[in-house]
Formats: sequence, structure tokens, C-alpha cells
Amino acid sequence: MGYFKTNRNYQQARWDEPIIMELGNKGERGILVPRASKTVRGKVGTVDKLLPADLKRKAAPKLPEMSQMQVLRHYMRLSQETIGTDINIDIGLGTCTMKYSPKINEQFVRSEKLSELHPCQDESTVQGILKIMYKLEQYLKAISGMDKVSLQAGGGSQAIFANVETIRRYHEGRGEGAQRDEIITTILSHPANPGAAATIGYKVITLYPGEDGLPDLKALEAVLSERTAALMITNPEDTGIYNGKIKEFVDAVHKVGGLCAYDQANLNGVFGITRAKEAGFDMCHYNLHKSFSSPHGCQGPAAGAQCVSEKLAGFIAVPTVEFDGEKYYLEYDHPDSIGKLRKFYGVPAVFVRAYAYIRTLGPDWMRAIGELSILNNNYMVKKLLDIDGLDLPYGKENFRMEQARLSWQKLTDETGVTTDDICRRIVDYGFQDYFASHHPRIIPEPFTPEPVESYSKDDIDEFVAAFTAIAKEAKDNPALIKGAPHKAALAAQIDESGLNSWEKFATTWRAYKKYVEGK
Repeated sequence: MGYFKTNRNYQQARWDEPIIMELGNKGERGILVPRASKTVRGKVGTVDKLLPADLKRKAAPKLPEMSQMQVLRHYMRLSQETIGTDINIDIGLGTCTMKYSPKINEQFVRSEKLSELHPCQDESTVQGILKIMYKLEQYLKAISGMDKVSLQAGGGSQAIFANVETIRRYHEGRGEGAQRDEIITTILSHPANPGAAATIGYKVITLYPGEDGLPDLKALEAVLSERTAALMITNPEDTGIYNGKIKEFVDAVHKVGGLCAYDQANLNGVFGITRAKEAGFDMCHYNLHKSFSSPHGCQGPAAGAQCVSEKLAGFIAVPTVEFDGEKYYLEYDHPDSIGKLRKFYGVPAVFVRAYAYIRTLGPDWMRAIGELSILNNNYMVKKLLDIDGLDLPYGKENFRMEQARLSWQKLTDETGVTTDDICRRIVDYGFQDYFASHHPRIIPEPFTPEPVESYSKDDIDEFVAAFTAIAKEAKDNPALIKGAPHKAALAAQIDESGLNSWEKFATTWRAYKKYVEGK
């Protein structure tokens, strides 16, 4: 038996399945809701009397009319057209940190004790989840070295936004809000850093990498001034290269009165090895749905933890979870706080997984996560670099941590096959399409894999074997790759130009309104 050392003969199900609103027949039902008893009706009256007039629908909602069998068949077919962490080897989704989430944790979060909680319940009835949140905050304080944690953020980008708001509030409190209008970041840090800064109104200064793949300390010093509000940086950056001079960067910013925010959305390469505190950072954030085991949710469900030092504790997002020795409670009384970031208080299911993950591993095994992630990554990179046409920019001598950003530029020059072509073709081998890079593509034809600690040597070998085969196909039959995918549920290539058109693709009602009103 054993593992596959070469490539699987993969063929994904492909159903011509309409959306559920187009299925069913008038009058069909999957379940008949029983009428209320005469006793109940006599005591509470009719729904018409219970609901205020402005909450009553003018017409019945348009819902699918289907039998249970049709509903089950519909969703089972869709599930067969899905690739995910529990089905394939998700090494390719670099920076997303697609690790294995222990199934016992899934049992925890699917328990009605958690799934049936309501955010408007009285605190006295939710002491269990509040205790978990409080304990989780304490663990994250120990992991980061920071002094205060808020679990308010609905994801990593929102936690970054919270940090920028905290930076603004801190400088305003010192009478320097208008003066300090610049935030510095690097092109290989997560784009949410400049995005959040620009959204709040800061001028963004971006540092580019030198030949070693790292930003230059002198380049940083050249843009520092009394206008500097903060440095927002990822380390290691998305190349996987760790900046060993990070403390010097932080000290230089502090010297001119700025703050420093550490983007630790992907903690895997430094788990238990380094902390934000020892590098001198004033704040950091974590993506609990990545490093702490919940699978990356494709825009949800996510949870971001904002962690700050003592001098910034008063500004942190509310509510925080506190304990008075007898009960746990949500504390909103922080007069200088940046306020709430979202409704209610985060994503409890992700908190429970993160809490269970930390408690299961303990400090020694959490450090082992970092060490094994680094070992897996460097084994994988060595194997990948045996593929003709694949290269590692910024030099093979520059040690990589938990991931690496490689380049297919040589293969593209020789065959015309691009990283986007390969990304589509890899689906035919049973792998989810991989992560190239955040735009702009500083590294040409990028490919960013991350094996994390979950994957075995056999998994990595199987992953590498697929790309070895595709590189050979590119030279023998490039049209095969250009026309991919062939065996996947998606039979046709997506016209990505529509992603930039409000008329074809509006992610929110606000976006659609923007298109309509601007037309």
C-alpha cells in the first residue's frame, strides 16, 4: 500500500448542477412544520399580532421548493466538485497556512453547547465560552510577549486595521496626530498593511528588497522623520526570508518617535522561537484561523487577535474579556479605545479550536511546529529546485523559513507557459490551485508553496512529483497546459477580466451601488 510516490490518476466529478434557486417544483416540501397547538395559540396569539408592522413581509420569500432527497442530492454533488484541506495536499496555498485541524476540535465546535449560543445571551449564561476566550487571550499574551489582547477582529486584515487605528489614536493623544501622517511598510509584507493605512488616511511609504531579498536598513533610515507614525512589517516576509536585523529596524523607528507593528498572520516559522516583544515591537496580530489550526476559510469564518504593549493597552478594540475572581465578563469601559470593529465579539468556533490547539501542544510542542515547518519547507525547496525551469530568486544561499517564493520565469521564457497556466493545470493532478503572490508581482511568474508541520515527507514528494510532471508537459506539449483544467469540475477557464468590472462582479451591495450610481 503506502503513499503515492508519483502522480495519481485523478478525475474530479463534473456535474451540470444549477443553483438551488433553479431547482424544485411548486408545492414540493422537504419538511412540514407542525402547527402550534391550540393551547399555545390561545396563549400567544397569531404571528400577525406578535410582529410589528414594519417587520412583516409584504410578500412571502422566494425559497426553493424541494424534497429532502433533492436537497441532499444537490449538496452532495457540489461537495464532489470541491477540493479542500481534508481531500488533497494543500501545500500550494502559501501564506494561507493550510494545516491539519484535529477532528476532536471539530467535535467541540459542532456541539450544541457552542453552536447554539446566541450573541445576545446574558453573560451569566455564557461563562464557558467567556472563560475560553479569556484563557486564550492569556496564552496569546505569553506567545507574543504583549500585555493586552483583543479578539474583536473578524480576521487578520481587520486586526491590522485595528492596529492602524491604535497607532492613530496613540499619536493623537500625544498631540502629534496631524504631524505623524506617514506609515512605512515593505512591498513583500501583506498588502493589508498599506491597505489599512491608506484607508485611514495615511501616506504609505513602501520599501523594496535588495539583492538579499530584504529591505535595507539605510533605506528605512532615509525615510524616517518626525512625520513617521509607524512601521508595519512582516517577518519573515512572504519570501520566507527572515530579517535578522529586525531589532535594528524597530529601534530606528522608535528613535524618531514612531510605533512598530508586527504582522504575524503567519506565525508558523517562528512558533515558540521568537516573540514580538523581544524584537521591540509595540503591537502585533495573529490570524487564529491559520497558525492556530482552523483552516483558512476563503473570506470566513476567520478571527484576528490584536496584541499590544502596555502603553497601548487603553486603545485596544472593545470588548475585552475580563475576570473578577468570580465571573468572566465583557469589558467595554475603555475610554480611549478605538471602539468596536464588528458586531458582537468575534468567531467563537475559531477561538475554541485555537484554545484546544494550544492546550494540546503546550510550549515545547508549539516550538516543534516552527522547527518542523522550517524542516519541511527546506526539504521541499531542495526537491523543487531540481525541476528544470524553476528558480529561487534572491539566492539559494539565503535561508528560507516556513515558505518560499519561487519563480517559473525560466520555464515561461522557454515554453510560454506561465505560472497562471500551471496553477490551472495542477488541479488536474488533484491539488488545489496554488498561491502565486500578492500583487504587484515583484518576483516574476511567482509560485509560493508552504508545507507547514502537518505534511509528511511522502506528501511533499507527491506534491513535487506533480510539478515535475507539469514542467515536462510544458516542454513537450505546452498547449495541454494552456488549455487546462481538463479533469476538474471547472470545465472552462474563468474570464478574470470580469473581476475588475462592477457590472460583471460585485462582491457587495455597496460595490454594486457604486457601479450603478457612477454609471
